[in-house]
Formats: sequence, structure tokens, C-alpha cells
Amino acid sequence: MKRLFPPVVTGVTVFLIGAKLIGTGLTQWAGGSGPCSAMPADGYFSVCPNLGAPNAAPWASPQWIGLGFLVFMTIMFVEFFGSPFMRNAQVVIGLIIGLIVAAATGYTDGSTLDDAPTITFLWVKNFTTFPLSIYGPAVIPMLVTFVLTMVEAIGDVTASCEVSRLPVEGREFESRIQGGVLADGLGGFLSAVMTNSPMSVFAQNNGIIALTRCANASAGYVCCFFLILMGVFSKFGALFLMIPDSVLGGMTTFLFANVASSGMRILAFLKWSRRDRFIVSAAISLGLGVSLVPNALTQFVTYGGSSAGVQGLVDSVNIILSTGFCVGAIISIVLNQILPEDKPEALEQEVTEVIVKADSKQAAKIAAEMEEAEKGDKVDMKH
Repeated sequence: MKRLFPPVVTGVTVFLIGAKLIGTGLTQWAGGSGPCSAMPADGYFSVCPNLGAPNAAPWASPQWIGLGFLVFMTIMFVEFFGSPFMRNAQVVIGLIIGLIVAAATGYTDGSTLDDAPTITFLWVKNFTTFPLSIYGPAVIPMLVTFVLTMVEAIGDVTASCEVSRLPVEGREFESRIQGGVLADGLGGFLSAVMTNSPMSVFAQNNGIIALTRCANASAGYVCCFFLILMGVFSKFGALFLMIPDSVLGGMTTFLFANVASSGMRILAFLKWSRRDRFIVSAAISLGLGVSLVPNALTQFVTYGGSSAGVQGLVDSVNIILSTGFCVGAIISIVLNQILPEDKPEALEQEVTEVIVKADSKQAAKIAAEMEEAEKGDKVDMKH
């Protein structure tokens, strides 16, 4: 894994993850990333989040931009004028202020809270509703999804180590990568058994660590407790679903930018030789391009037959080709393995070492002559 995922690969992957998520956050900021973001002329989703929501408005309307901008500017204001404690909690402060203003102006929907059951848990329906079985055609797409989540997990763990001021190479770092991938795999397995798609590492946490400067594992355990609590007591979790998308977008866009900057920071560890520049440029060219135009590489991989297995394979390929950070990771991995090290740099280093040795000999000769001069010996010192 160390040979497959050096900083030139993980840095590109983390940067592309952040770049992709920035677009998602901005879409949410403008009103939501649901069907209303396509801006249909009429219908249930002609406004965001839908026709039944309070104060619904078309996507990218001034009120949605204003709510997200309020959160964003609150984060900026706290950074400039807040105390150290407030700066560490600036994301939470921005979210709370945005939620208060949204509730006061009638942009929150209480129906979500009313409809949520008080207590729920796994498999509350009987097994005839959700029969557990293995669907053969979905095996390959599921494996591809797990590979994608593994690549994202490696990038996110690397970014978390970087913002936590921990080493991003060495045995200790490799142990963290192993634990992160193992936890991600087990979580995805349990998620599938619980009739859900595989879970992935939450990239926003890197931004939270960078802003709050809290990298203590105990904080993570407390977060896990609250996540389980919100999953069991649905009323508690529904409180967060009441937050308008634009309020969340104003916060998450800033956090996603921190993810991208973590990728830049990892790439800063490179020597930036011609080889490194070539790998990074090739990976970002297609990786960022696919993030900006997700369907650019998926139109020519199609299948019109009746085989579910072949269709599953085609869907798997399209999942990879439409995921920018996966495309970038694959390109950087392949190029890092096949491109030879730059010979000119090795020759330059060898020449430098020869010059240093020559300078050392000349310096030793001059020092010896000066020592002889101090002893009274007549030596020509013009050189």
C-alpha cells in the first residue's frame, strides 16, 4: 500500500476529493443538491426544496444565497474578531446563527420533526419487508464501490494526519492507514447488512480538525455516540434535518475547501521534480475534468443486452469513469509505477557531491597553508 499510495497519489486524491465536494457544497448553498438544482420549469421540484416546503424558492434565488452567505461571513467575522475559543468553534457558531435566522424568517420545516418516530432501530420491519439475500449482478458494482471508498479513506486519513500535525510517512502513518481502511471496510459491510449502501469516510472532518485544532480521539468517540443516539432517537436526528440546505452549504463549502488545501499541503512534501509535475498534471487534468463534467467519459461505455451481469460490469466501469478522484488516483498510481526516476536529477546530485568534495579539499589545503604561515613559514598566499 505504501508503494501504491505515496504522497504524489494521496495528495492528488485528497485535492480532487475537496475540489469535487466544493461544487457539491456550493450547489447545496444555492438551495439544495436535490432535483430542484436542475431548475425544471414546472413540477414538484420547480422550487427548492419542493413545492410543499415553507418559503420555497427557485434554485439560486437571493434568499438561499443570502442564508448561506450569512453562515460564511459569520465564520469570517469570528476569525477576524473572535477570541481563541470562538475561533475554534467558528463553524458551530456560523451554523447556529444561520439556523436561528432561518427559523426566525420561516425557512425551517417542522413536519420532519413531527413525522419522525420517537425511537427506531435496525430491522424494525419484519424480514419479509427487507429479505436479506445476495443479488449476483450487484456484486461487481459493490466491489467497485468498496474500492472507491478505500481510495477515499486513504486520502482522508492522510489529510487527517496532516492537519493533526502527525507524520504522513513511516510505520506509524502506515498503521493509521491500515486501521482506517479496516474500519471503513467493516463499516461498509455492516452498512450493507443493514440494507444500506457502503459508508465512506467523512471528508469534512479534515476541515473541522483544521479549524478547531482539536485532533483528540476522544472527540471522535463522543461524535460516534451522538451519531448512534441520533440514529436510535429519530426525533433528535430530525432536528438536524430541519436545517435548510443553504445554511449547511455555507458551512460545508468552507470545510470542503479545507479538504482541498490539505491535498495541496500533502503535495508540498514532494520534491517537485519534472516527474512529479508530470504525474500531478496528468492526474489532475482528467480527475478535475471528470469532476467538472461527470458524464464526459461515460457515454461511450454502454450495453443494450439483457445480461444483468454484463450490465453490472458496465455500471461499475461508469461509476469509476464518473468519479473524478478515482480517475485521478488511478492515473497517478499507474504513472508513479511505470515512470522512471529522473536521471538528470541523479546526475546533478552526483555533480554536486563532486563539487562539494573538491571544495572541501581546496579548503583543507588553504587551511594548511594558513597554519604554516602562522608558524612563520613564507608561503605565497595570493591565491
